[in-house]
Amino acid sequence: MLIDTICNGFASISNIAEVQLIHEWCNKNWKVKFRHVLRESNKVVDCLAKAAIGKLNQVVLFPILPQYVIRLLEEDTHDSLYEKNIVFIRS
Repeated sequence: MLIDTICNGFASISNIAEVQLIHEWCNKNWKVKFRHVLRESNKVVDCLAKAAIGKLNQVVLFPILPQYVIRLLEEDTHDSLYEKNIVFIRS
């Protein structure tokens, strides 16, 4: 439903830059694929987002990838092979 709302233009006046960008991509002559990834299958992003709490208006850099992130990345890769993904295709 959210993807349909964005693609149909109801979100084109949004103040959120990411929503506007998705709307623009949907209106190009491209084949766009949206894939919902469950939080449980995206542990790296969830972990890094928690590490950046309180730094919302700052760029957080990790010059060296922490070992725990590598482990989570391996788990995410394994989990993504076995989960059922929801894919939205708009052409």
